[in-house]
Amino acid sequence: MTKTIKQISLFAENKTGRLLKVAEVLGREGINIRAFTIAESGDFGIIRLIVDKPDLAHIAFKKEGFTVSETDLIGIEIDDTPGALRDIASLFSKGNINIEYSYAFIGRNQKAILIIRVSDLENVFTYLKDKGIHLLEIGDLL
Repeated sequence: MTKTIKQISLFAENKTGRLLKVAEVLGREGINIRAFTIAESGDFGIIRLIVDKPDLAHIAFKKEGFTVSETDLIGIEIDDTPGALRDIASLFSKGNINIEYSYAFIGRNQKAILIIRVSDLENVFTYLKDKGIHLLEIGDLL
């Protein structure tokens, strides 16, 4: 599969010091964060990370006892202007593509980067390519 961005997800107790432990592991291993989000659900949470060395991160977190998984996501660069998200959302809606979750940040050259989880990557690749949408790889975020 091409043109995906690998996300590391950690299932962690929602308690003081867990983010510190995550940051210590990444720092010790020389892994740089490109984006992250935390979603909580009572006593537990999911920490989702885009890092420059996802395979090393996976191994390091496993060794530290974290429950860790990897997920392939797509990344899209859009203009950082009013209406740009609406345009992409419309494109996904017209293509009958469900966005399971997403997060965004400002990348290089003041462009917005959308990281998106969809259920059917192969069909999304074809659809977006046909619409002229460039998908990002992790190297585009470094």
